[in-house]
Amino acid sequence: MLANYAVDDLAKKIKTRDLSPIEVMKYYINQIEKHNSQVNAFVTLNPNVMDESRQAEQDVMEGKSLGVLHGVPVGIKDLTPTKGIRTTFGTKVFADHVPDRDATIVERLKAAGAIIIGKTNTPDFGHKGTTDNLLFGATKNPWNLDKTAGGSSGGSAAAVAAGMVPFAEGSDGGGSVRIPASFCGVYGFKPSYGRIPMDNSLVNAFGTNNPFVNHGPLTRTVRDAALFVDATQGLSTTDPFSVPRFDRALVDQLEGSLAGVKIAYTKDFGMYTVDKEVLQVIDQQVKRLQEVGAEVEEVSMDFGMTLHQFLGFFKNTWYASASAGSAAMLRDYPELLTPSYHTMIERGFDVSTSEYIGYQKKRTVVWRELQKHFETFDLVMSPSLSIPAFDYQLLGPEEIEGKKIEADSDWMMTHIYNMTGLPAASIPAGFTKGGLPIGMQLAGNRFDDGLVLRVSHAYEKLIGGFPFAK
Repeated sequence: MLANYAVDDLAKKIKTRDLSPIEVMKYYINQIEKHNSQVNAFVTLNPNVMDESRQAEQDVMEGKSLGVLHGVPVGIKDLTPTKGIRTTFGTKVFADHVPDRDATIVERLKAAGAIIIGKTNTPDFGHKGTTDNLLFGATKNPWNLDKTAGGSSGGSAAAVAAGMVPFAEGSDGGGSVRIPASFCGVYGFKPSYGRIPMDNSLVNAFGTNNPFVNHGPLTRTVRDAALFVDATQGLSTTDPFSVPRFDRALVDQLEGSLAGVKIAYTKDFGMYTVDKEVLQVIDQQVKRLQEVGAEVEEVSMDFGMTLHQFLGFFKNTWYASASAGSAAMLRDYPELLTPSYHTMIERGFDVSTSEYIGYQKKRTVVWRELQKHFETFDLVMSPSLSIPAFDYQLLGPEEIEGKKIEADSDWMMTHIYNMTGLPAASIPAGFTKGGLPIGMQLAGNRFDDGLVLRVSHAYEKLIGGFPFAK
């Protein structure tokens, strides 16, 4: 059954002619036809996908040099430009927009042989941690169709979890790969800032005013995530913060023992209120890691601010960027934007220049607190999110464990690694009693991507792999 094959398996079997790219593509198109009406993960399919699959098969039969992802279908988030395939950015404003260029990451996936099967759902401009918009509606969680898939890469995560595509691209500016990975029970990886070029928009090429935004994969296996990053990393003239390729491939760094790896475990970063059932799941995995030799030690963190202050400066930075980039849209097309994006733009008008600069300086405070722990530990572990998935109509819960919270943000334990540009993953760690996935977040120091992936891979083998949604 093709559903059981990882990206790596599919690519190898295509190269050895044990599988045909046409056969593989037909299988996944059929999966989309079966499940997408319920999940709403894909919003546009590539009209040329079968022609491209036939060309991929011809290349195999003619003995041409093949990329590491040759013939494998991939989903692309609807924020990421794809030449000749509709890209709406999740908004009615761009409902019929068809780019004339590919983003660099798409160029590189194609160069590695992957075939774009279609575009996956996202909220307006990826602005929140759930996935719904006025153009396509909400993406549902494959584990429970009453629940959110998370966001803003919710379409990509849900598509992978439901078996509609073997892997998909996402982008992460505040947790937008790791949030839906946690809710949907898939592996989501945010590489170190600069490792994969980010050039979705040329309007803000020197994007230092935003928290660090990254492309990243959503996959069924850690190895597939490593393959994705290896295929797409490296310097690009389109992104002034991109860095050169590293000599050693990430996929060659996956094997290794957990014994002796030093992991700092924080349950709450000293700020968050966490659902008890989430903590029970993560605490169980801490014990499993310790049993196989990982040196996991619970630590306290102090960022010198409350959660309200911490998320306040993060959100205001984004609000200001949204108002700068979308004020004209709010003026000209207010009825085409979702209310939550309206609010974001309007709040950005109230952020002063001095406040804005002050917010950027606070990132250094966050960086220094994390570096204290990296002096002693190799990695930092936490829950990915403080809650399991909630009803898809909501922005979030009003309270956690009886404590009132800001529904749109106070459950996301992901922002810290966007503020600092550090590599971080959400790893499927278990389930609530009600059958909802829980993610475990693992982060490393700058450019320790290989270590994050190696420990993720060892954990994946320890638990026997990550399950599909039923």
